[in-house]
Amino acid sequence: MSESKLIPAIDNRMSALLEVSRRQAAKRDQKTQKPTITISREFGCEAYPMGELLRQQMEQRTKESWALMDKALLDEVTKNHNLSEQVLKNLGDKNRFLDDFLSTFSSRWKSDKDYYRLLSRQIIALAEQGNVILVGRGASIITSRMKNCFNFRLFASESFKNASIAKRLGLDEGEANTLVERRQKERDRFIRDFLDCDPYDLSVYHLIFNNDRNNAVRMAQIIADFVLND
Repeated sequence: MSESKLIPAIDNRMSALLEVSRRQAAKRDQKTQKPTITISREFGCEAYPMGELLRQQMEQRTKESWALMDKALLDEVTKNHNLSEQVLKNLGDKNRFLDDFLSTFSSRWKSDKDYYRLLSRQIIALAEQGNVILVGRGASIITSRMKNCFNFRLFASESFKNASIAKRLGLDEGEANTLVERRQKERDRFIRDFLDCDPYDLSVYHLIFNNDRNNAVRMAQIIADFVLND
């Protein structure tokens, strides 16, 4: 069964991103920078359901639009020239942090260099404009030195992750375990090869959650309180 069932269709979420981008561009001269939230997770943790609840809470409490970005939506924006231009134009003037960050890229990857460079530009542009929740794609590491960014990490036991994936994708226990192990290795490799970083370095996060002991509702509430009361 397709892993795409883990998150809603891209078309249903793109309008929220464009609305946030439009509003933030109109307020570029504002003195107060808007917050950005990043969510890193082990495969099988329930980051997207939590992220959607968090988006709803942040919109209710700030009375502003928020966008939820995950791997699929980030990749779609990066591949779509028109969408890419709409996001990147909100960088405004040349971003010194972007240049500093790109200079640290690992030399181990070469074939997708241009793509990952653009992906990083998208993540930094979105993080800088604020009112966005970035899930995965190394966003927590990429934005770790940006003062308006709040970074969070989800982890869980193997049994929790296997059970969660089995339930959401309709797999048996063995199939779920195989999928969890394969996808986690792919994510770890992405972080090591793309950013030349340890995917298990916890120093970049503000808070870390054990998904076994914290459900999506509770995590969303804690993160919203943390960000808005900072």
